[in-house]
Amino acid sequence: MRIRGFEIVTKYEGKVTLPVRKTGSSAGYDLASAEDIVLKPGKVTIVPTGLKAYMQKDEYLGLHVRSGISIKNNISCINNVGIVDADYYGNPDNEGHIMVPLINHGEEDFIITKGMRVAQGIFYKYLTVDGDEAGVGKSRDGGFGSTGV
Repeated sequence: MRIRGFEIVTKYEGKVTLPVRKTGSSAGYDLASAEDIVLKPGKVTIVPTGLKAYMQKDEYLGLHVRSGISIKNNISCINNVGIVDADYYGNPDNEGHIMVPLINHGEEDFIITKGMRVAQGIFYKYLTVDGDEAGVGKSRDGGFGSTGV
């Protein structure tokens, strides 16, 4: 039985590798860019990873910008911590492709090269209120940002 993990999105098969934790005590799995990307100053850019994640109904994948990129280059995730819901996996719009929304707070272009580790993915459990149950309710109809529609 599969509990949680990463897979490669069909479009990127053979072009990206699955993420790994770099040390035995690392909480996050390093997520790399699947393409060369330029982050323009003051602009939000969606960075594709070529990955999707499966997990339990009461879990989500938190996306955190790697501290080296953030601190040294004035880059952050536009929504602070990206949240990938369990039902994002396999959606018909994009298979659940994990994309990292980064903003460049600097004054110069920042170049991300294919394979550069840009974020860490950490799996989290979450709680629901009385009378609510994770995984029960309306089904997701779309991809990135679809629950706000």
